[in-house]
Amino acid sequence: MLVIGFPTGALQANCFVLATGAGGACVVVDPGQDAVEPVAEALREHRLSPVAVLLTHGHFDHTFSVAPVCDGNDIPAWIHPDDREMLADPLKGISAQSRAFFGGNLEMREPREVRELTDGAELDLAGLRLTVDHTPGHTGGSVMFRAGTEEGGRLVLSGDTLFAGSIGRTDLPGGNHREMLTSLRTKVLTLTDDTVVLPGHGPTTTIGRERVSNPFLLELGSPDAPAAPHRGL
Repeated sequence: MLVIGFPTGALQANCFVLATGAGGACVVVDPGQDAVEPVAEALREHRLSPVAVLLTHGHFDHTFSVAPVCDGNDIPAWIHPDDREMLADPLKGISAQSRAFFGGNLEMREPREVRELTDGAELDLAGLRLTVDHTPGHTGGSVMFRAGTEEGGRLVLSGDTLFAGSIGRTDLPGGNHREMLTSLRTKVLTLTDDTVVLPGHGPTTTIGRERVSNPFLLELGSPDAPAAPHRGL
């Protein structure tokens, strides 16, 4: 599998391009701010043709470039219905500090074609089979995408559900700490230790590494599990 990743925008959200190999079809995951040119460069360099954009959730640092990327390539965007309204109203679901940082005005629109994700769905795109896991907590419509590789490995695009050493914040509109803990217990900790995690912010990690070192996963057995720190929006 070919995996190309790079941070985008002021909040350094990770955008990924996935394909079975160079010279074929691909999917783009979370094209955030200032992602149009890096995505186009990756497509040119690896001779790739996008067939879809996948969104782990609706926050603008992960979705800001979705309309130009989708409409410029005549491809659909996939997002969970609980987060869809943020595609046209990016100020929904973000903090007052973030609104102030961006001058209280962020203009976006939906791409021409939007398709909705459901929990447990299997997507066959660009020669890849991706399983959708609904993981509410950071937002109501947060999802992760799981995939196997031809080499026998496993990976998960975790969005802002899981980071290296942390988890997504749950204090924003649409966030829910109790739901986040449930998502971590039922959708993250059930993954095998060798699963490579491609998170929405920060470096790549593995489930095994997070299982033994991530303080939020370690404390899941406690009813007083800590609230997430402010990372991202």
